[in-house]
Amino acid sequence: MSTISSKAFRRPQFFRFITSNPGRITRAGVGLICLFILTGCAAIQVRLGARVYLAKTPVASIAATLPKGPAIAPGEKSPLVVVVTQPDGKILQTEGKGGGKVLWKDLQVKADVVAVNNKGVLSLDKDPRNTEGKVGHVVITAPSHPDVHAELDIPLRYDYAYKANFNGTPGSSGLNGSDGLDGSSGMPGSTDPDHPSPGGNGSDGSNGSDGQDGGSGGDAPQVLIKIALRSANQGLLQVSVSASGRERFYLIDPKGGSLTVSSSGGSGGSGGKGGRGGRGGSGGLGAPNGSNGRDGLSGHDGFDGSPGKAAQVTVIYDPSVAPWLGAIRLSSQGSPRPIYREEAVGPLW
Repeated sequence: MSTISSKAFRRPQFFRFITSNPGRITRAGVGLICLFILTGCAAIQVRLGARVYLAKTPVASIAATLPKGPAIAPGEKSPLVVVVTQPDGKILQTEGKGGGKVLWKDLQVKADVVAVNNKGVLSLDKDPRNTEGKVGHVVITAPSHPDVHAELDIPLRYDYAYKANFNGTPGSSGLNGSDGLDGSSGMPGSTDPDHPSPGGNGSDGSNGSDGQDGGSGGDAPQVLIKIALRSANQGLLQVSVSASGRERFYLIDPKGGSLTVSSSGGSGGSGGKGGRGGRGGSGGLGAPNGSNGRDGLSGHDGFDGSPGKAAQVTVIYDPSVAPWLGAIRLSSQGSPRPIYREEAVGPLW
């Protein structure tokens, strides 16, 4: 059976080839065609009906939605879906999360407060100080249909399960030992009844080397958490988490939101595997046969590295925050009991 030539993939020859020569397409060719359909260029996808060009599609209106919900939290990503309605009422949706045929490159999205990539995925700065009190906004237009557009407000939410990881670094894995060399086979002798000679002995295989020990995990840094009440009306918590010279900020709605701070020692690296001993060489044929060589000994596995130490976590909170302390969760294996200190904490930004 013939395969698809490289010339066949030149558009539009490729499409004429697969429609007029189905018997000449091998299994590998079918797989290649499927790959083009899923990840290939837009022109091929359009020809096969998997995508449409918006410039060649009548459009009555467009609208935008956020399938993960109307709001977005700091540091979160949320896919945008654009719905295109044609004059006959037929609905088309964007590729990606929308699972539709409309190409994102046929649309233009301008975003304020939030950011958007070329696949229609929105994101919000993880630092709440940069966006607090603002509302995200996107405007979607179709350059090929300047008479239609869609706008969408995107409120910010803070009832989100945030995570802050200050764990120690994991230890490095030990290198595996090298395998021993196989022994060589013995030279053949003679089995001629009139002129017998013994076969040579096989040589011994060499020993495998030991695996290296894994590295120790890094110690967790000391962590300081400060909590203030943003405002009594909104009931939002301002949180600052500091460790190793780094400081992160969070704005949390304790009615549904939380912050989990992890500060455990890093896990020890795994020990390397010992090398396999070489196989002994086989004895040569003869009268009598030579003896087989002995197998080499396998190397010992390396020991796992020791885990790093957990560190002290200190939480300083304003008295007004006391009813909401449950929104701050500490995850620290083997660490000393955390220190909670109630004292006046002013606005953190």
